[in-house]
Amino acid sequence: MNDSGRKPSAVLQTAAILLLVFAAPIAALYLFLLTLATGYSVLFALLPIAAAVFCILLILLRPGRARRNVGIVFAGVVLLSAVCLGVQFAHNAYDRYLTVEDGAPFDTADYLPFVQDSKVARLDGPASLRLGEPLPVVDGATALFPVYSAFVGAVYPPDILPLGAADGPFQFHNTIGGYALLAKGEVDVMFGAYPSEEQIGEARAEGRELRFTPIGREGFVFFVNRNNPVESLTSEEIRGIYSGEITNWKEVGGRDEPILAFQRNQGSGSQSALVRFMGDAPLMTPPTEQVEDLMSGIIERASDYRNHKNAIGFSFRYYADQLVGNKGIKLLAVDGVAPTVENIRAGRYPLTSEFYAATTQSTEQIDALLEWILSPEGQELIERTGYAGINP
Repeated sequence: MNDSGRKPSAVLQTAAILLLVFAAPIAALYLFLLTLATGYSVLFALLPIAAAVFCILLILLRPGRARRNVGIVFAGVVLLSAVCLGVQFAHNAYDRYLTVEDGAPFDTADYLPFVQDSKVARLDGPASLRLGEPLPVVDGATALFPVYSAFVGAVYPPDILPLGAADGPFQFHNTIGGYALLAKGEVDVMFGAYPSEEQIGEARAEGRELRFTPIGREGFVFFVNRNNPVESLTSEEIRGIYSGEITNWKEVGGRDEPILAFQRNQGSGSQSALVRFMGDAPLMTPPTEQVEDLMSGIIERASDYRNHKNAIGFSFRYYADQLVGNKGIKLLAVDGVAPTVENIRAGRYPLTSEFYAATTQSTEQIDALLEWILSPEGQELIERTGYAGINP
């Protein structure tokens, strides 16, 4: 009677042990691969492996005790696995806590002209210029959309909307698209940073020469995670980082962590600015996962820059500080000078550059628009938008 009562218990214990012996390694391997696939520390990935090995050794070396405590052992495996997954979840939450939306971080509809509640800058009274037909077709970089939208609102007739109409004078295709259309003669004025050599070559291949009218000043900035102790870098240190010579933050006064230096796609305004900044220093080829197509993406990665605390990215001051306004990043001083509007306007910030109205032809309407942009009224709109004017 007693023997028959103990046999089912022994069978169940043996079955549980066998289940543990086979299931623990499988579960551990799954957790190990899952942890590695999500990019977390190998230490966390090894926790379930260690737990499984511990349980199997306990069963093999002390089978009697293991049988009596198989429930405790199994619970230990579950607990350690749960801890591992919890750490993964916490790490994942940290990676996302500064993330901004994929795509454009601001809605162009918020900066449209002729809209009552628009955020676009306006003059206090009517502009001294009112353009008529044929209206110059304008396009521009993402960061300059609020600027040329303000120009349109001041001197264009109010019936030119909707934005982006195929045959309309008010276009928005960002830097790459805008310069491509300018090269083909489908855009009259392109507002943006200085283009890449490839973009200049594309226009020449179409039989057109790009002409540039400086209309304002902007700062090319580098930013890091707000928890990064580094506050300032020299120009040479930045070149060292982006050439691959400096690979650890401790080399520039930071923590002992590898530097994750992200870049933009070729032809974007900020990537072209980086190439010019590097000068003769070779620009390293980044892994594909460290290249972003959108300027919002480069902020998202050090705030879609996956906001690793060791990331560094670059952008233009107005875009990063005003349009995105992400509090999870901080702009670095360069050569000891902070990228403030005052320092940019005065030319003290070393990475101050001009932005342009690029054209390929001269017409009465185009010339009138460019002359007005350089007038006090046009410069006032640039300043009211948040940039530094070239003729303040």
